Amino acid sequence: MTDPFVQPEEPTAAEAIAGIADELGVFDEWMERYQYIIELGRKLPPFPEAWSDDAHRVPGCQSRVWMEASLRDGLLYFAGASDAAIVSGLVALLLRVYSGRTPAEVLATDPVFLKELGLLEALSTNRGNGIAAMARKIREAAVALG
Repeated sequence: MTDPFVQPEEPTAAEAIAGIADELGVFDEWMERYQYIIELGRKLPPFPEAWSDDAHRVPGCQSRVWMEASLRDGLLYFAGASDAAIVSGLVALLLRVYSGRTPAEVLATDPVFLKELGLLEALSTNRGNGIAAMARKIREAAVALG
């Protein structure tokens, strides 16, 4: 079975945020950014079918979103999936920043970067609330497992 947990591309959460900012900065139009975000979602590791249940569901999301956290060697790893393409991409962005980090780094990395990157303004209010709910779930896992 493929490891469903996202492996970090960058050594720190801050570098992941900077990388995302650079990548989004390449596009002039929001439609191109959406396409890029959807592509990121398609590259998420396969999420186990058994985890697509209410126990893994993120409350507060308009579309269905599921997440799982695992602590390995002092680092928190996250797996996630959604039934909506754009939301899967947003899950991928969050997990790129937070997965494979220490619980302390997760808690020290404020999800305000989503606002700073202009992602929240570009999304509908419901999607913005959903991202906030996903970020909350990640932080709760860091407290619970950390």
